[in-house]
Amino acid sequence: MFRRAGERAPERLVPYDVDRPAVEAARRDPRDFEPLYRKYVGQVYSFAVYELHDHHAAEDLTEQVFLQALTALPRFEERGSGELSTFRVWLFQIARNALANERRGRQRHPQAPLDAALELHASGPDPATQSAERDALARAWRAIGRLPGDRRRALVLRFVEEMTTQEIAGVMGRSEGAVRVLIHRALRAVADELRRD
Repeated sequence: MFRRAGERAPERLVPYDVDRPAVEAARRDPRDFEPLYRKYVGQVYSFAVYELHDHHAAEDLTEQVFLQALTALPRFEERGSGELSTFRVWLFQIARNALANERRGRQRHPQAPLDAALELHASGPDPATQSAERDALARAWRAIGRLPGDRRRALVLRFVEEMTTQEIAGVMGRSEGAVRVLIHRALRAVADELRRD
C-alpha cells in the first residue's frame, strides 16, 4: 500500500500482554512481584528440570531466574509484532541464559545427581506396568536428550510449557518459521530413533 506525501505510517499494534498490570504494579512496589512469581514459578522450574535432569539444581536455577527478573524488571520492555516480548517470553529468555551458564559450569565441574540413584529404589503398586512405562518414557527422554540443544529446547517449550511458536521464537531469538522447522525436525528425529529401538 502506498502512502501519500505527508501521511504517517500506521503504528504497529502491540498485542496486549496479560501480565502488564502485574508488571506495572511490581515496578511500583517490588513486593507486588509475588503474583508474577506464583504464576510462572512452576513453568520455569519445569523447564529447568527438563533441561538439567536434576530437581535440586532446577530449584536453585528457578530462584536465580526470579531474582534476576525482579532486579531487571525496571528495564523490561514489552514489544510486539516481529520481535515479541511479553513478560513470559522475557522471563524464559532469562531462564534460557541461566541454563546456558549452568551447563557451562557443569562441563567445567561435572557431578553425579543422587536423584537418579534414588529413583531406582522407588516402588509402585504394579511393578511390571510401572517398569514398562518407565522404560518407554526413559527411551523417549534419551532420544530427546540426544537432540541438538535448540531442537530439545523447542520441544520442551512447545509440549511441556505449552508455549506458542511466537513465544518460543521470542525466547530462543529465532523466527517463528525457524521454530516450526526445529520442532518438526526434532519430532521426526525422536520418532525415527524410537522406531529403530
